[in-house]
Amino acid sequence: MHKSTKKELNKENLLDHGVNLLMEQGYHGTGLQEILDAAHIPKGSFYNYFGSKENFGAEVIQHYIDPFIGQLTHHLQQSEMDALGAIQHYFAELITELEKNEFKGGCLLGNLMGEIGDTSDICKESLQSAIDRYRDLLQSGLAKAQQQGTIRLDKSAKEMADLLINTWQGALLRTKIEKSAAPVKQCCQSLLGDFFKP
Repeated sequence: MHKSTKKELNKENLLDHGVNLLMEQGYHGTGLQEILDAAHIPKGSFYNYFGSKENFGAEVIQHYIDPFIGQLTHHLQQSEMDALGAIQHYFAELITELEKNEFKGGCLLGNLMGEIGDTSDICKESLQSAIDRYRDLLQSGLAKAQQQGTIRLDKSAKEMADLLINTWQGALLRTKIEKSAAPVKQCCQSLLGDFFKP
């Protein structure tokens, strides 16, 4: 195997395990040795991939959000004629996944915002970047829905995208303690099914 490819695979492996462990145990509850053991990578190698645990955390955040951005992009591209329907379908898939996982974990971004959002500048910047990337994509979908006449025009797409993310994050926290999809379903129905409509 080509050396750089092996290095890329090892890094990907570390990030995958990082997402899982940080979801389960949090940033402070997860040690480097645990991550390395899970990925079957020797301890000395960690710093070849990441300069510090903080840098690792920052990369895990981007690694975590990438599939969600890909999934939402796919829905928006598949539904050129109905952007609102694409966004609703995307969130319905997320809710199905939450139910399948019995509401464990919630959202890594929300979890880390609460845990280290005000203590690690590197991770805070990565969290902000991940939220901005996600918000910008939602904003473009909502703007398309505005052009299609399915979303109100008196609020900006950016304002509605921010509101949707903020409400969704709060609803996700409630699903963790209530073990019910009701909060996230209410979020989607109240905003996408009612408040955002003309």
